[in-house]
Amino acid sequence: MLSDMPYSELDEEAIRIFVKMSKKRINISENDSIIKILENLELVKDNKLTNAAVLLFGKNPSRYINIADARVGRFKSPTEVLDTVEAKGNLFKQKDILFDAIKKHLNVKFVIKDELEREDLWDYPLDAIREGIINALIHRDYLDPADIQIKVYDDKIWIWNPGKLPDGISIEMLKNEHSSKPRNRFLALTFYYAGLIEKWGSGTKRMVDLCVSQGLPEPEFKEEFGGFSVYFYKDIYTEEYLRKQGLNERQIKAVKYIKEKGKITNKEYQDITGISKRTATDDLEELVNEGIFIKIGTRGQGTYYELKKAKIGQIGQ
Repeated sequence: MLSDMPYSELDEEAIRIFVKMSKKRINISENDSIIKILENLELVKDNKLTNAAVLLFGKNPSRYINIADARVGRFKSPTEVLDTVEAKGNLFKQKDILFDAIKKHLNVKFVIKDELEREDLWDYPLDAIREGIINALIHRDYLDPADIQIKVYDDKIWIWNPGKLPDGISIEMLKNEHSSKPRNRFLALTFYYAGLIEKWGSGTKRMVDLCVSQGLPEPEFKEEFGGFSVYFYKDIYTEEYLRKQGLNERQIKAVKYIKEKGKITNKEYQDITGISKRTATDDLEELVNEGIFIKIGTRGQGTYYELKKAKIGQIGQ
């Protein structure tokens, strides 16, 4: 579709930055005019800007296209909001605003690797979060007036965009490389040229791989509320989740202990709960059978328990 936005409302700086970013994937000269660049990207037709051009490079797209924007909230609970950030402007600008708004609420620790090389380890892999944001921006249904909504909780991040999966693509397919049917082809293509996404159909699998490689649960994908959601989990073993699995208060205390200390022995479990060795053994074996703990060693003082890295929905299966 074509827009009435004049060329003067294009963000020339954003276009020039895009040209530099896209050198490895498309042959566009920095000496070309702004209009020539957009024509090469098929974002100009009949001397008019397409809606895709407005979304990608307009200074204020919502002035010319009746669309909603995007927002990030920091939530302490489903009803307690600590912070809200609204993202406006073209999609490249929205991407940066949303990413920075999420990142400021995440924790980072410094891990020393070989040869004293320092690695920043965030609560979640930042590349996976960025991928989730970009997917929401380029695959949303722009005929739907709803905002992209992102909620950051203590233990998870929820990203929702209006627009369900295209026909022929299922939730199960998203965790593997699959064919791509982008709703907004020119948005996806431009982000690809900019090097911000890899080949089509690989983004959701990349999110899964990044989270798993950091020892986190796999992201959860859902069609819900008239759109598409991705959930990133910092820790599957929350009190609420554990109670739903039928754990008693002693066992929940053991999970908390391991999350803090890294492991627990039978003796330590007895000490923090005040129970007998026999009851402690029964409790711990039950946690092993439920797939929550793994037992290291067979018997004696060298035996201890660790949390098993679990996928969402895996506990108790």
